[in-house]
Amino acid sequence: MFRRSIVTAFALALVTLTSACGDDGSGSVVDKAKAEKKLVIGVKADQPGLGLRTPDGTFAGFDIEVAKYVAKALGVDPTGITFKETISANREAFLQQGQVDMVVATYSITDARKEKVSFAGPYFVAGQDLLVRADDTTLTGPEALNGKKLCSVAGSTSAQKVKDTYAKEVQLQEERAYSACVDRVLGGQLDAITTDNVILAGYAAQHVGKLKVAGKPFSTEKYGIGLKKDDKQGRDAVNEALTKMFADGSWKTAIDANFGAGGFAAPEAPKLERY
Repeated sequence: MFRRSIVTAFALALVTLTSACGDDGSGSVVDKAKAEKKLVIGVKADQPGLGLRTPDGTFAGFDIEVAKYVAKALGVDPTGITFKETISANREAFLQQGQVDMVVATYSITDARKEKVSFAGPYFVAGQDLLVRADDTTLTGPEALNGKKLCSVAGSTSAQKVKDTYAKEVQLQEERAYSACVDRVLGGQLDAITTDNVILAGYAAQHVGKLKVAGKPFSTEKYGIGLKKDDKQGRDAVNEALTKMFADGSWKTAIDANFGAGGFAAPEAPKLERY
């Protein structure tokens, strides 16, 4: 009898633990938003215009506005959002471990990543471009970089693509952060920076009249909202929210507010990839 009681108690404890784990880790983001009115969203903290931690500790940028809109559509007010800084290398892990409920962080949709997480969107289609001094009329695209000094972040595939495809004689300088590249282009030591155009547009908006985006993108990067693997209910709900954001003008307003000062024109809203 005593042994049976122990077995019964253990079984009940196991069921309780399994249920708790299901609530935290295996349920849809839709369920959590509805039940708790809270979400943890992974964002970048060092990209002006996209995801930037401000001096008072809050976050601002286009990705932040997208995250707030989607959260609101799921029933979570901005006060119920906890923004968690994420970097490119830990986005999948954060979703898999349940450290965040979604990721809105210039997160390019790729087949390899879709094996680990789910994506809604894209909510923006970026393209690799160049950031140059505003008075530079010669650097109109990557093919004009031969003999020039190009900057990118260490380990970036963007600069290598320029060397491999467009300008084999370009001199490449790698820095730890794009902000260091910006300083060197402004100072005249380097000629251009390369990465996604919308990231560059954020820096152009910070330095109006001094920097500009060349405006000749030469790749396609589809930014999606990352969710836990196989959360179809979450994907569908987020895609529905994005559809409304595109339609009611909020999407374009967010782009203009964050990049308009740098001369970056809002493109057409992207076509969602539902699966």
